[in-house]
Amino acid sequence: MTPKELSEKAHQLVGEGWVLLDVRTPEEFQQGHPAPARNIPVQELPQRLAEVGPPGTRVVVYCAAGGRSAVATQILRAHGFPEPFDLKSVNYW
Repeated sequence: MTPKELSEKAHQLVGEGWVLLDVRTPEEFQQGHPAPARNIPVQELPQRLAEVGPPGTRVVVYCAAGGRSAVATQILRAHGFPEPFDLKSVNYW
């Protein structure tokens, strides 16, 4: 998908009630983020999954460039979050 297509899809999913998850550091998050985003750094995600929601919660995940969001997507899948949508970069929002 192109960045534009990723953006359109992410906006659609969040509009449908999916959780928007920012897996960057708190410092990066404070520098700017989409209003509905929750911040859980990727390295803390396994211990903080309850903050995302119960297993089955639909999630759109992003980071700065796509590396951490790819890792977060794998973590989410492994813990019962079906098919998380990887927006890759916050810049695509």
